[in-house]
Amino acid sequence: MSFLKVIFDFYINSSIHVALAVYAFTRITALYFGIDYQEDLDYFIFFATISGYNFVKYAGVAKLHHMSLTKNLRIIQLFSLVCFIAMCWYAYKLPIRTLLFFVPFGILTVLYAVPFLSGFQKNLRSIGHLKVLVIAFIWAATTVLLPIYHMEEPIEASAILLAVQRFLLVVVLILPFDIRDLRYDEVSLQTIPQRIGVAQTKRFGLALMLFALTIEFMEASNTSFKNVFMIFFFVILVFLMRAKEDQPKYYSSFFVEAIPIFWWLSLLMIS
Repeated sequence: MSFLKVIFDFYINSSIHVALAVYAFTRITALYFGIDYQEDLDYFIFFATISGYNFVKYAGVAKLHHMSLTKNLRIIQLFSLVCFIAMCWYAYKLPIRTLLFFVPFGILTVLYAVPFLSGFQKNLRSIGHLKVLVIAFIWAATTVLLPIYHMEEPIEASAILLAVQRFLLVVVLILPFDIRDLRYDEVSLQTIPQRIGVAQTKRFGLALMLFALTIEFMEASNTSFKNVFMIFFFVILVFLMRAKEDQPKYYSSFFVEAIPIFWWLSLLMIS
């Protein structure tokens, strides 16, 4: 059992799980717009997510000298290197126009972790209000606009609306994490729960989900897709409303982040 826990913790801590969630969102976009399977782009996004998230999570702690942490970090760093090489391989197979479209989001990811403001003391993550907006923007652009642009299709109003919906969904999915981290986040971060409290954060999340639901019924032409969205609308709300500071270890890091994966699998079953 301890061996399985080690494997599971590695799966979470090495960002494989979050990369699968991003991959799932990309595949959901493909289903909504009838886009053929794009192996090179999909795997590029998957490995770029692992590389980017591990860079953001561990860049600031890589110099710590606690032995157990250092050992775990070395394994994750080696794994991240392999994923970065895989990302570069799939990037090599993509057209230049697709890579140029992705470049601004890659730069945002780097600036999220690397200090470049206030005499190189602050990064985007340390600026109040920006954390959730930057993450949601990158996810929405990468999983909605990038696949459409890669297919050389025009980015029309329907794509913009789906990107807005994706932005709202990611913001709501981040809220349980922010509620969990209330006791650890610095006051200067000014996360949504810090500013308005847990109860108001949940009401705010509900308002965003209602907006996302409205977009779904405006844009989705497939009735089955709407029905599946309704299911996951309530699933997301349940996890949001039950979120608290003292939550189980894997509540957010596994179950909340698994929602896009199960949404994608559900769509596959009815397609």
